Amino acid sequence: GATGRLLVKMLLDAGHQVKVIVRSSESLGDELLAHAHLSLVQASILDLSDAAVLEHVDGCEVVVSCLGHRMSFVGMFGQPRQLVTDAIRNLCKAVIKSKPNQAVKFVLMGSSGVKNKDVLEKTSWAQQCVIGLLRLFLPPHADNENAAEYLRVEVGAEHPMISWVVVRPDGLVDEKQVSAYELHASPMRSAIFDAGQVSRINVARLMADLIEDEALWLVWQGQMPVVYSKK
Repeated sequence: GATGRLLVKMLLDAGHQVKVIVRSSESLGDELLAHAHLSLVQASILDLSDAAVLEHVDGCEVVVSCLGHRMSFVGMFGQPRQLVTDAIRNLCKAVIKSKPNQAVKFVLMGSSGVKNKDVLEKTSWAQQCVIGLLRLFLPPHADNENAAEYLRVEVGAEHPMISWVVVRPDGLVDEKQVSAYELHASPMRSAIFDAGQVSRINVARLMADLIEDEALWLVWQGQMPVVYSKK
């Protein structure tokens, strides 16, 4: 998607070797596809065998998921209902099987509507009702929640082979340039009734910063920071 493409470009521009798994190479564009440091795997990640996923993650120092459901009726209500969760599970299991010498960084792009149950995040009764309805009737929301919960509960904050951060953007918008952004451990406003905004390019910048800045990573590992663009 748009945020993932921006992140790939930032990482390539910074000199990293990047391997991407995408359903369609057209989403990357000719410039990125021609880059010498880009390795392309064109496939739906859930169609890959366990052995193939292991082969693709072996040797990687960082794994990032910007997966999302297509914004169409089939994309939101068709199969696979647990696209993100199943992909996260498969990737984490492959990382563990690869037996890395040091913990692999795992970044998951979620949303501000996903609650971090490790933190007392106060939400209004009305928002709880709306989130409950979304959980029941909008499969992508439940999928995003389950994916974050898999990292929080099944992997945990102290796993020796996986260190993770769930990035929770609020109100995604398109901007051409990176601007200042701010991070909070919990939402500063209602994701339903008073959503903020953050540009996709700022979310990509944050994920790149987490990957490259060890001090920033240590601040947020095992957490779910909410990101807003500064006004």
